[in-house]
Amino acid sequence: MKIKSSPSRKVFEVFNYIFLTIVICISLFPLVHIFALSLSSNAAAQAGLVTVIPKGFTTESYKYILSKPEFFKSFGISVVRVVLGTIISVGLTIVSAYAMSQPDERFHARKYYVWFFMITMVFSGGLIPLFIVIKSVGIYNTIWALILPSAVQTFNVILMLNFFRGLPYALTESALLDGANHFQIMAKIVVPISKPSLATVGLFTMVNHWNSWFDGMIYLSDTSKYPLQTYLRNVIQSVDMSNIDMNNVGALSNVSQKTVTAAQIFVAIIPILLVYPALQKYFITGMTLGSVKE
Repeated sequence: MKIKSSPSRKVFEVFNYIFLTIVICISLFPLVHIFALSLSSNAAAQAGLVTVIPKGFTTESYKYILSKPEFFKSFGISVVRVVLGTIISVGLTIVSAYAMSQPDERFHARKYYVWFFMITMVFSGGLIPLFIVIKSVGIYNTIWALILPSAVQTFNVILMLNFFRGLPYALTESALLDGANHFQIMAKIVVPISKPSLATVGLFTMVNHWNSWFDGMIYLSDTSKYPLQTYLRNVIQSVDMSNIDMNNVGALSNVSQKTVTAAQIFVAIIPILLVYPALQKYFITGMTLGSVKE
């Protein structure tokens, strides 16, 4: 038997549909605008005629960035950074969160470590001490300077910690009684049933590494080692048009700083747009299960 919705319920649903549709349109507008700008002519871009539909359709901006070896090199550096950074960060997060999720009778100093991690969310040593440490340990001007300083994020550790503490206590207790050690329990029991939370933490880490640009400017003195976002920041400041053939009048008339920058920004966000849908099914579950402490 179907239960009829009340008039107030229908009004609420209609309002939700309208409101969420407006929010989606507002959220998608910058992305669509950048894509349209990248496919527009120089004259239309400079005149401010481009909104969500390309004006004077041309692909010269994409041809230009595809001819730039620096773009692909920085793209590859960002990919390596994301892969290494995500693996290292998620691994350290799992180990840290699992240790602090143990009851006090198993890990007597647990609460002190929890407080230590919590303090780092409020206080930090500052940028200059961190720069000195990075130079002192010998990772300055290497990709490790972009990965190791942010390898352990306290927010992610707390998220995983609360998720692990919400798992049935009997799972780990029975494994201990059967003779398993903590590394076996973590690898064979805890991690396999923690996919939603792991996907959430992994997504946070991937997006953070992919979008980060400031650390590349500080910790890398060689511009050829810049990750993509740092490279794009320099492109936004100044576009080098030297690679364009001066005899190609069509390219010169259709390529400008605005269109080239828009094309590179759009290409840069494609990987995240491809990865997010694959992890979306875990995202809400991971945030919900890892945000409530029992």
